[in-house]
Amino acid sequence: MAQSPTKPSDSALVQGSPSCLPAALSGLIDNPQFSDVTFVVGKRRQVIHAHRCILASRCKVFHGMFLNQLKEKKSSEELQVPFVLADMNPDVFLAVLEFLYTNSVTLNSVITLEVLTSAVEYGLDDLRKLCVEFITKTLTVELACEALQAAVTYGQTDLRQKCLAYIERFTMEIIKTQSFRELSDLGLLSILQSNRLTIDEVPLIHAVREWAHVSSVVLDLPVPRIAVDVVKELRLFLLSLEELTKLENENLQDELIPESQIAQAWKFHALKKVSDLPAHQCHRRKGTLVREHHRYLEPYSK
Repeated sequence: MAQSPTKPSDSALVQGSPSCLPAALSGLIDNPQFSDVTFVVGKRRQVIHAHRCILASRCKVFHGMFLNQLKEKKSSEELQVPFVLADMNPDVFLAVLEFLYTNSVTLNSVITLEVLTSAVEYGLDDLRKLCVEFITKTLTVELACEALQAAVTYGQTDLRQKCLAYIERFTMEIIKTQSFRELSDLGLLSILQSNRLTIDEVPLIHAVREWAHVSSVVLDLPVPRIAVDVVKELRLFLLSLEELTKLENENLQDELIPESQIAQAWKFHALKKVSDLPAHQCHRRKGTLVREHHRYLEPYSK
């Protein structure tokens, strides 16, 4: 009696060249041929073509968008209505599509922060990681605060730490940038809480005052209200008597710093005691110039 052929007892995944599929799929990006969904992107209403099956399989947000559309629309004509993304940069959206189609992305300093924002909003964690890696490798004095602000806004702890380390290294240059003056109060707080800033307290206070005046104009709010939380991180105990006197005179113009906070610094100079002083306000930063009275701040001043 003839025996039936034996069935293979095991199997193996045999892979082809890993570059072939992404290369092929990249040709589908914004290609109207065989596309079944369109997006109208940006203020100039640029039309971008895509493929539902790819977007839905790679991104839960798109999967949900298309599923809802199927539930709400009944005719094939209604399904052809484009999605409007009026507030999105077309180049940013194309970068997101590039990642969805090929698992790679072409980044540059102009679009990367916006791509990071989109990655967070679309739940694309691998794209987020690629953006963070690119940003940290290409940080500049001009972009450091802008990147820090994005990290604070979107809760990106790893990017926040790397941006802060860069800001600590180049503090003097960074406080002169427009992006520093455009920080939110939370963004600025994350900088002022650092002990490793390479700057003395006097120019740092001047930079904070300039930030407060710019923010006051933009938000149409009084300077003291704008800076109510920020000024708590200024270390007035590090200032000499002469510097404190000058600060008090400057403060008469805008009331940036509460009188009670300045009074605490005067009290310290009078008593030369560190009791009841907030520990972090007595700590010298990395760039703090040494003054004679700092010996009374020990051990906080080191």
